[in-house]
Amino acid sequence: MSEYQYYEFVALDQALTAKQQSELRAVSSRGRITSSSFVNDYQWGDLKADPAKWMERYFDAHLYLANWGTRRIMFRLPRTVLDPATASRFCVGDSAVSSATRTHVVLDLRSEDEDGDEEWWDEEGRLAAIVPARAELAGGDRRLLYLAWLLCVQNRELDDGEPEPPVPAGLAKLSGPLQALADFLRLDPDLLDAAATASRPPAEKEPSASELRRWVAGLPVADKDDVLLRVLRGDAGLLRSELLRRFHGVAEEPSAGAGRTAGDLLAAAEERWAARQQQKRERAAAERQRREEAAAAAREQRLDKLARNPVRAWAQADELIATKRPKDYDAAVTLLVDLQALAVREGEISEFAEQMTRLRERHARKPSLIDRFNRAQLD
Repeated sequence: MSEYQYYEFVALDQALTAKQQSELRAVSSRGRITSSSFVNDYQWGDLKADPAKWMERYFDAHLYLANWGTRRIMFRLPRTVLDPATASRFCVGDSAVSSATRTHVVLDLRSEDEDGDEEWWDEEGRLAAIVPARAELAGGDRRLLYLAWLLCVQNRELDDGEPEPPVPAGLAKLSGPLQALADFLRLDPDLLDAAATASRPPAEKEPSASELRRWVAGLPVADKDDVLLRVLRGDAGLLRSELLRRFHGVAEEPSAGAGRTAGDLLAAAEERWAARQQQKRERAAAERQRREEAAAAAREQRLDKLARNPVRAWAQADELIATKRPKDYDAAVTLLVDLQALAVREGEISEFAEQMTRLRERHARKPSLIDRFNRAQLD
């Protein structure tokens, strides 16, 4: 398979200026560039730029994948909605890294698969499905950060005794964007399921219009002026998330953890995997038994039908053989196998053996037919 790489960047909070677009064009002559995005794919060569630098300067989200198994997703958020210390508490390995600039925090999440990525051609739309998770994080939902920590656990980048960070609510039922992120990063469902046992249900109640109206009326005038100014400047990408975070009074940190360690979660995931494999084996065994019983019942029906006129069945086998066609040879052998089973059931195996011997003698010069007899153990 030829080499393939896909790069996609999006600017969410503020559109790219004409000057910035020109700077991007100077790096890539064939990239698809708009005021809000850069997209390019490579079947040879590579992007002549550092994606991390582009994230610091231009973009708010980035998705990369290569057909040798590398997947990467990056998010940039203002420091006003994500504290660098909070990000670094969850991003603790090579699979999840956080960095900070003067104004922003950048999250860098990676997944590697040495067997390669056979889904590399299905890249379009992946980032769009994941990007809303950024707004959820800006609104105080820390599940994205916890998934980043769990990715480091899955890839064995932490000591088994490393304590679990605070567990956010709602891990048992991820939002669509968070589930898309977990799938993209190949997060182990058993590990996520084990972690979710200590996660409380999310508070899903949306504020009513009257509640929001009263809250807005109580905001200081200076805050309202700042909101309007940000809207007019085109700097309102995360404004709704920020305001809802203030409305709900979400604390910077989620609830305390359950006293578990990275090793505890890995062991629990292993137990879930083993239990699931056992269930699959039991279901497969039950399905095999069902098929075998159905086949046995069908065969008994065929034998009952043959028992009504076995002479006609032998004649039919002769007719099929006489055509000298391979598919009719196969049909004849199937019929003879049923006659053999009928003979065993009725205690007439000696009579069957005599008839089979005569049949072999009549067709001794048909090696392909005799070979079929031998393979079917028609003796």
